[in-house]
Amino acid sequence: GKQTSEGYLNAELCEAIGATYDSTDDLPLIESTKNYGEYDLIFECTGFSPIIFDAMQSLNENGILILASVTGGEKKTDAVPSDKINQMFVLGNRAMVGTVNANREHFEMGVKDLALCEAMHPGWLGRMMTHKVKGLENYEKVFDILNDSSKYNAIKTYFEVKPI
Repeated sequence: GKQTSEGYLNAELCEAIGATYDSTDDLPLIESTKNYGEYDLIFECTGFSPIIFDAMQSLNENGILILASVTGGEKKTDAVPSDKINQMFVLGNRAMVGTVNANREHFEMGVKDLALCEAMHPGWLGRMMTHKVKGLENYEKVFDILNDSSKYNAIKTYFEVKPI
């Protein structure tokens, strides 16, 4: 399972910028609405597809669920209250959209955002970039890390194409 906040780098990074970290192992998403209320916006980027159905049930009226992770594999679930979710979305005017940012303009915006992040929180970004893989030819190592991120305690894995 996922680690809880104490001594967990993901949690430390969240708290360092003033955010709250809750592990769904300790506080399931649907249960979190009892603490925080239903959410107006959920930006799902975990890569764990079953959580989408919990997110759908955790939205406030007029809420928006944004899906940004691309999932692989063949996960299935039978425990989805589909009639309830359908009713919540239609009568509560909720929306769900998928998004991808994959063109040059998005890349340039990302570089600017990373520079701003470093300016606002010096050293924070470097702590999040946990696994550098040297050279594009070592792409298999990246997939190894991504497919078993808990083994590596990986947050962000990246290629070093050329030393700066």
